[in-house]
Amino acid sequence: MNEIIIEILGWIASILIVGAFALNSLNKISSNSTAYQLANLIGGIFFIINTIHHKAYPSAMVNVVWVFIAVFALLKNKKS
Repeated sequence: MNEIIIEILGWIASILIVGAFALNSLNKISSNSTAYQLANLIGGIFFIINTIHHKAYPSAMVNVVWVFIAVFALLKNKKS
């Protein structure tokens, strides 16, 4: 994959995850909201791509877990 695309994905991931955290901390969105979980899911996927490309495997593993948590939360929210 093109190096610039990898870096753009990393920056988008940062914005999504930190943005979701900030909005949640400021009580603008709930951690149970679909928007919050989708930001974490997409951000986590983009970070996985970025960190694997940079061979930062411990960070990649953290983001794999991050994505699983977001998927689990989305499925749980869908059921309720």
